[in-house]
Amino acid sequence: MPTVVITGANRGLGLEFVRQYLAESWNVIACVRQPSPALTGLQEHGQLTIHPLELVDPEALAAFASSLGDRPVDVLLNNAGTMGRGSFATEGLTPFQFGTSNAGEWAEVFHLNVFVPMKLAELLVDNVAASEWRRIVTLTSMLGSMELNTLGGLYAYRASKAAVNATMRSMAIDLAPRGIIAVPIHPGWVKTGLGGDKAPLEAPEAVAGVRSVIASLTPENAGRVLSYAGEGMPW
Repeated sequence: MPTVVITGANRGLGLEFVRQYLAESWNVIACVRQPSPALTGLQEHGQLTIHPLELVDPEALAAFASSLGDRPVDVLLNNAGTMGRGSFATEGLTPFQFGTSNAGEWAEVFHLNVFVPMKLAELLVDNVAASEWRRIVTLTSMLGSMELNTLGGLYAYRASKAAVNATMRSMAIDLAPRGIIAVPIHPGWVKTGLGGDKAPLEAPEAVAGVRSVIASLTPENAGRVLSYAGEGMPW
């Protein structure tokens, strides 16, 4: 059966990805800082391996990649992400407005949202290339689109998602000769700890959509920003 590596698998979209891939009999490698009871409870339902992993620790990333050896990875799914301090779900734009930025927060947001997907792709590229599916996917956001930005605010998060879109575009070009399709996918505005209760989408619907897009990717899609419905999105 195919294998998927999922970061940020403890809750929200990441946990739902684990559930749905296990239900399809995939081998799931879930990377989390500290496994939650919800995640560990899924071990009895399929081929689930949990890796406690501090994603922002370069040595930990290298050790994780080394632990996989030459095992094929069909889908590398970079799900983990952060908006920084504050909570959009409960406080809206208030914590993320002009005049509130600081360098430390920007560095943390960019490290997890941009550098970690890049580094994991570099470390696992041979594993992905050895697989049947050969997919590298990073969850992005419509908030990274300059054309769709009509509200302002969310500076660090918006900038990080625009940056990861550019990163995935270059990755798609560079890895195409190895048969790897690299794309950023927007999962929609989802009811999670990040998206809040006002979001119109439930996690199962969003994840099912993203999984469908991943399954139907072609080389022509590589590097495009796609929605969970499979539609191209403006940058």
